[in-house]
Amino acid sequence: MKNLSYLSLIALTILFASCGSNSKKNSVPVIGFVDAFQDPTLAKARTGFTDALKKAGYEDGKTIKIEYRNAQGNIPTLTQIVNYYISEKVDAMATCATLSSITAAQKTKTIPVFMMVSPTLKLMNMEGADGKGQPNLFGAVEDLNYIDTSFAIIPTVLKPKSGKLVVGMIFNQSEPQSVDAKKRIQADADKAGVTLVALPLNSSADAQLVTKSLLDKHIDAFFANPDNSVFASFATILKSCDEAGVPIFTSEAGLVERGAVAAFGADIYEWGYQAGKQAAQFLKTGKTDGLQPEMVKVRRRVYNAAAAQKFHLDLPSTYEAVK
Repeated sequence: MKNLSYLSLIALTILFASCGSNSKKNSVPVIGFVDAFQDPTLAKARTGFTDALKKAGYEDGKTIKIEYRNAQGNIPTLTQIVNYYISEKVDAMATCATLSSITAAQKTKTIPVFMMVSPTLKLMNMEGADGKGQPNLFGAVEDLNYIDTSFAIIPTVLKPKSGKLVVGMIFNQSEPQSVDAKKRIQADADKAGVTLVALPLNSSADAQLVTKSLLDKHIDAFFANPDNSVFASFATILKSCDEAGVPIFTSEAGLVERGAVAAFGADIYEWGYQAGKQAAQFLKTGKTDGLQPEMVKVRRRVYNAAAAQKFHLDLPSTYEAVK
């Protein structure tokens, strides 16, 4: 009996060892994808990211596993998600929108992070004195240079109801790129002879109240700047502006499909796709050599035909109608 028990123990040991070996052999790379907000515009970046991976041979559920979590705009939840991915020792992280990228960068200095719908490291205040960021940050980022073109279209197509043209905007004081965008837009407004009325927004939950305050100041147009809270609350902003007869202009091409009049800005799907190509290169080589945060490559001039018609606005021929 003792010999039989001993042999059984050996057999079980071999079996578990074999299972462990097969599990390791059959394991696939894991990417932890974290979204800061539930938003249809931001969702396009995720689609672009996964499409780029799939084209490179990394299909979710087959040759790769993508763990997806959405923080729903809640900062503690966002932190928990990132900590979870770190504890699970994922092979890489993908971060959509600024707050996700900042949180991941603060929590890990070793796991590769592929950013999208995020500003440059400088705008996120994540550059050192030497002008360099931490070495595990990659993906596609954006600066604020394109905002000048986005804002400049407003006084060319819109006439003020009375006197000087008044444009309203909201900005999130907790988002570095939103604060910097507000400063830049203020300078653009001053040059164009436009009055800018800017109100701070602490969270997307305050969007309706803050937008109403802007509309009470009799603005001629609303400018939706690159702000994640604006993304998350755009439906509320649009409804309020439509009811007041105020057109929305923006620097985010994805918001035009949702009702803004016009934009010059990054194609959100292509933004995610660009980050996905970098992630695919990392998975293929197992290294991040040659990778770094790169500027978003695809920007578009687009307009919403229905919105333009509603407000009797004629857009330049350089702008294409969204489908």
